[in-house]
Amino acid sequence: MMIPASNPLASYRTRKEALDKAVLKVLEDGWYILGKEVTAFEGEFAAYVGCTNGIGVGSGTEAIHIALKACGIGVGDEVITVSHTAVATVAAIEAAGAVPVLVDIEPDYYTMDTDKLESAITPHTKAVIPVHLYGQPANMTAILHITRPRGIFVIEDCAQAHGATYLGRPVGAWGDMACFSFYPTKNLGAYGDGGMVTASDTELAGRCRLLREYGWAERYISSIPGGNSRLDEIQAAILRVKLTDLNIDNTRRGVIAESYNSLLNGTDLTLPRPRPQGSHVFHLYVVRSRRRDALQTFLKKRGIGSLIHYPVPVHLQPAYCGRIRCGDGMAETEKAACEVLSLPMYPELTETEVQTVGSTIIEFMEKKR
Repeated sequence: MMIPASNPLASYRTRKEALDKAVLKVLEDGWYILGKEVTAFEGEFAAYVGCTNGIGVGSGTEAIHIALKACGIGVGDEVITVSHTAVATVAAIEAAGAVPVLVDIEPDYYTMDTDKLESAITPHTKAVIPVHLYGQPANMTAILHITRPRGIFVIEDCAQAHGATYLGRPVGAWGDMACFSFYPTKNLGAYGDGGMVTASDTELAGRCRLLREYGWAERYISSIPGGNSRLDEIQAAILRVKLTDLNIDNTRRGVIAESYNSLLNGTDLTLPRPRPQGSHVFHLYVVRSRRRDALQTFLKKRGIGSLIHYPVPVHLQPAYCGRIRCGDGMAETEKAACEVLSLPMYPELTETEVQTVGSTIIEFMEKKR
């Protein structure tokens, strides 16, 4: 039996009755765009994150795009982020008309190297987007220490870190704004696309609301140029159901991670290292191996799914190579891209399945000695 790398269908089956009821209610109510389900979910999720405002949008990518535009960032403005991220982070920066500047990561945590951040700042730098990758919080203390005196906006990319904390405070409550994705495989996932911007600044939040729907403060009257990026009622209803279980699911992810740690300790894999000041919610359980490709092939033959997050750094991808400024070296990013492998990770993964994954990896290690 195949063990997939992720399994949103299992999440649905676990909550089938409640989810079906929530969707049916929306269908029967007859209001499908920006109604009471979206409003309720915006408030509930903002409270969960520790912000006063939530703005539901069409995707995590659009959340970043809208957040940047709300900050007045556009043509000629530089936005610093990492190259070791989903390409969506960089695509959103360019969609806003801004110029991405990419910096290296810390080898232990896969998040922004703050020394490289400081050296990449120029008079044109208007925002920094730290990515809380794999469920691991970035070093927000250092990032804010660098950016605040310079008046640089900080927009957190929390697409993979719903429920993670740094110094006991949720990610998403540190910067000027934060952006979340509700893609089906996320810790809090919809059954379609969806995203949210969170903010405690009322003015920024208000601009985000205008930007997501044509700049309408009054229907059919655009007060500013805007677009169309709205979280729909069905997805909001689904997310409201799943939000109630998010902490439980994250706890289960942590238990699975500990099981992997126990099974794989002593192998030549580099295991995840949670940041001491933060809580890791293990959106992904990412190991490193110099024999990564051979290991992935071995797992596949045994019916075990795995993924690479990410095989090619953004600055080396055909669409971006040679035209995006990089900071002072990308050695850690490029090394990670050759070695990282994401093992199966989702709350419904059974202990037997975890044991199977672990024993299969150990078998591979022993065969290759």
